Amino acid sequence: MIDLETLKNELNPEQYRAVTTTDGAILIIAGAGSGKTRVITYRIAHMLDKGIPQSQILALTFTNKAAKEMSQRIKELTQRKLQSLTVSTFHAFGVRILRQEIEKLGYRENFSIYDETDRVALIKECGRELKFSPEAMDIYTIGNLISNIKTGRKNWDTANDMYRPLYESYQEGLKLYNAVDFDDLIILPIKLFKERPDVLATYREHFKYIMVDEFQDTSHQQYELMHLLADKNVAVVGDDDQSIYSWRGADYQNIVNFEHDFDVTEIRLEQNYRSTETILEAANGVISHNTNRKDKKLWSGNGNGKPIEIFMPENETDEADFIAEGILGISAEEHRKFDEFGVLMRANTQARFIEEAFLENNIPYTMSGGTSFFERKEIKDIISYLRVIANHDDDINLLRIINTPRRGIGRAALQLLNDEAEMQGCTMWYAMVSLVQRQDSPASDTLKEDLQDFMDLIESHRSKLLSGRGLPNKVRQLVEDINYRDYLLTEFSKSEKAVRFKLLNIESLINSIEIWENDPENTNPSLFNYLNRITIMSRDNGDDENDKGKVNLMTIHASKGLEFPVVFIAGAEEGLLPHARSVEENDGNVEEERRLFYVAITRARDKLLISACRKRRHMQMVRECEPSRFLDEIPENLVEYHQEKILTEEETGQMFSDFLSELKAKG
Repeated sequence: MIDLETLKNELNPEQYRAVTTTDGAILIIAGAGSGKTRVITYRIAHMLDKGIPQSQILALTFTNKAAKEMSQRIKELTQRKLQSLTVSTFHAFGVRILRQEIEKLGYRENFSIYDETDRVALIKECGRELKFSPEAMDIYTIGNLISNIKTGRKNWDTANDMYRPLYESYQEGLKLYNAVDFDDLIILPIKLFKERPDVLATYREHFKYIMVDEFQDTSHQQYELMHLLADKNVAVVGDDDQSIYSWRGADYQNIVNFEHDFDVTEIRLEQNYRSTETILEAANGVISHNTNRKDKKLWSGNGNGKPIEIFMPENETDEADFIAEGILGISAEEHRKFDEFGVLMRANTQARFIEEAFLENNIPYTMSGGTSFFERKEIKDIISYLRVIANHDDDINLLRIINTPRRGIGRAALQLLNDEAEMQGCTMWYAMVSLVQRQDSPASDTLKEDLQDFMDLIESHRSKLLSGRGLPNKVRQLVEDINYRDYLLTEFSKSEKAVRFKLLNIESLINSIEIWENDPENTNPSLFNYLNRITIMSRDNGDDENDKGKVNLMTIHASKGLEFPVVFIAGAEEGLLPHARSVEENDGNVEEERRLFYVAITRARDKLLISACRKRRHMQMVRECEPSRFLDEIPENLVEYHQEKILTEEETGQMFSDFLSELKAKG
């Protein structure tokens, strides 16, 4: 039980107000390091103590990690299991709605969720069917266009109309394969609520209290979903100064929209519990140059701290050496562990030199990004089998596994299947059934036998995997039955190490299924739920690996929400931070890039070091660099510049003379 006196002792006055104001529309402007997560968790705990049923509370955030942490903290505060409390990412909540209601939109219940790989494969398939030339098939551009059209960020009046048939074919393909993509996880619930007011009314009655974390990162669609659901008791928490995701649809103007659409009470959290006064004054000095923002000023009770140090290395190699040597020096001098250091970059391309310097100096590090565990080929193969077992109509995953491992179903056979699917207007699975069964089938007896063997394999494992518990052992049996180990031995005949590594990855996958299945809070450990979970998990950011004891190397975007005692910001140069492409795309406006620099500064707790190279290699050329304009926006009294001293001829001569004198003295 958390009584009001306890809350007053635990929270500052503005935090207390945010926690105890539970009715109405609340806008909580939470500056960096101001105890935002603490406020959200205490607020939910207080609502539960007031007697609000946990089933009526919905808390939405952006990453699985944040949702898990929030959930855990609330349980610790309340000492309750809270099985009916919904703390979820937007996309996972969308899945929850569609699992219950998707049949009302004309889909079958057991739909598949296409990840980026599946989506790309479907776009390519549609392009081939429509006879698009290879030059016209820029998958990245087409993928962005499809997403922009679906989410309403663009329409066909402003977009390239030549791709309209491809867009329509892509949408038809999703429906045919009983699949949805990530945009659909938000768009389809909105469509459902608009078309079926009765369904919306049920959800509004169910979730009477809504909270949204990181509100400045919501897209138009996420805002619309929240707006449809919210009756009157809705609290949003965000900071317009940390809005750095416009490139993926986020719009901090949703704060303005919220104030327009609701009768809002605004509460500002400006006391920072993370950083020194010096770091906060630097952050305030920089962000004050943005004009389109809510006026706020972070302050700290942590003392002034050390000045911000700015270094001007000659090039990226020297910069990397400076960072590596700086980490080793500070670690030894201040007895800091490696995981107390964060090294932040504007672009992934900066990483190579820093990684090499870390390797040379035996500095353990972890880098955000790279190939996700669930994107590794051997894992994708096994997951694809599971997806086809769960949903026969999932053509993308069926095509991935139909000849993996090889079973005699080559290109000619696939062409026959494609032709049959087109002629019958059906999925590849039913095209197989047709080729095997119909009298005038063009398939040879051998191909019919191979197709039948494949279908028998899928069906036999379907009956096992969709019934009862013991999912891990059933998956292990599947791996054995498809002879995947022999396939790897053939594929990597010259590398026993590669085979062993890939088999260990598959075993890790099976172990993770076992842990998930045996989780006491997992009330429905079905194959469908597992597949949806990993799809959402890989999207909503999450390799949850244990990286303790390692330096954290990451982009500034990836650092949001994190903090480190010591932070290095690499590459504070014009063209890199602010990034030239971003400046160009925004017609010279650098406000989002400035917010990015602000986020980088406010990751630091005790010590901040910034480097800006004099020269940097770009496209095989070495260019002169100019320090970022943002460095000049940090108040001078907070900064200590470390310039490389250029010695005069006289000083060089004196140093040589001193060196000779030392040698003679030793002799």
